[in-house]
Amino acid sequence: MMFENLSDKLDRAFKVLKGHGKITEINVAETLKEVRKALLDADVNYKIAKTFTDQVKEKALGQNVLTAISPGQLMVKIVYDDLVELMGGQKTDINIKINPSIILLSGLQGSGKTTFAAKLANYLKTKKNKRPLLVACDVYRPAAISQLQVLGSQIEVPVFTQEGSTDPVGIARKGIIHAKENAYDIIIIDTAGRLAVDEQMMNEISAIKSGINPHETLFVVDSMTGQDAVNTAKAFNDRLNFDGVVLTKLDGDTRGGAALTIRAVVDKPIKFVGLGEKMDAIDIFYPERMADRILGMGDIRSLVEKAQEQFDAEQSKDIQKRIAQNKFDFNDFLSQLQQIKKMGNVKDLVSMIPGVGKALKDIDIEDDAFKSIEAIINSMTPSERSDPAILNGSRRKRIAMGSGNDIQEVNKLIKQFDDTRKMMKMMTKGGGKNMMRMMGNMSKMRR
Repeated sequence: MMFENLSDKLDRAFKVLKGHGKITEINVAETLKEVRKALLDADVNYKIAKTFTDQVKEKALGQNVLTAISPGQLMVKIVYDDLVELMGGQKTDINIKINPSIILLSGLQGSGKTTFAAKLANYLKTKKNKRPLLVACDVYRPAAISQLQVLGSQIEVPVFTQEGSTDPVGIARKGIIHAKENAYDIIIIDTAGRLAVDEQMMNEISAIKSGINPHETLFVVDSMTGQDAVNTAKAFNDRLNFDGVVLTKLDGDTRGGAALTIRAVVDKPIKFVGLGEKMDAIDIFYPERMADRILGMGDIRSLVEKAQEQFDAEQSKDIQKRIAQNKFDFNDFLSQLQQIKKMGNVKDLVSMIPGVGKALKDIDIEDDAFKSIEAIINSMTPSERSDPAILNGSRRKRIAMGSGNDIQEVNKLIKQFDDTRKMMKMMTKGGGKNMMRMMGNMSKMRR
């Protein structure tokens, strides 16, 4: 899970201040020593980790943490604010104001640059109503061109190529001309990388940049390489003076060193993060939301945004009517499950709920967590789905056999469905009072 190791270590560090003993300057120093160790273990540069904890200590003692009613909470707040600042303070948008906007991608081979090019095209097409063109300028790796063409066809975005050409600057220029002639308003240029920084690659990407004058130059790097990612970013920035950073594979980064350090080293914002292989697995980088996740506070804003993207407003109104009329059935239930699945990885979604991520961190939640539920519902007849009341013993037995589940699993799902339907009806019928009563009953059940 994203930043899991760092989150666990920081949580342990703050427990020093969350006990009932007397809070002293020594306690604060011990906590910050553990925070510094957590940052170093996350592959954060020592100088940055020390500067960070020194600043936190100065603010903590200046804000009277020692005499605060909740010193642990105040310390967490100070660390949170400084983490946000370390990662850039606020989100920085990509520059696409000019028509057509030229976006140049740079980075090492294997960083996820080609995949990100397609993800960015898909994002700008679906979220910003743009008409993008992908331009393949990796003349050394034929697989890169075919990969971009395959990804382009998946998202229905055209790819400009020039077979046989070994001149990336020429390809980029002709791609721009083609875009202007065909009214494309975004041009995304994918370039060649190497396994390591070398002079030939740097000369080539510099020549492309000076040859086309892009409006936005992004450096794409694998976040899981930690401090190496930061060093590579510095090398590229020294030559290219890029506008922003893209961290790929962040969903697999349990440490978080690159996300925490890159801004401080190159003084350039992280603009996007990649969170998986799917074409919609791309997010804008919000420093405050990332700090929330690192400190185990969840990320409810991103969760709500993902839900809003997937859930149709008219369909939601229809569902609410059906709930109020007690007509919510297994067809509705199945459609809601399918929309939740579109939101992304189940464990990542759960980790966005404050407090839940930590509770479930040791529980393995599979991506196909809903598979058995879908199998049971799909084994029902249309009349059984629309009228769950007719699901007697013999029908349940047939459904169990058809779905490859035990009868107990079928009974469990039907009971959960009945309970959910009653709960939803109560919420729509009685408004806030009934919801408060229901939450009170649930809290008594947990005791």
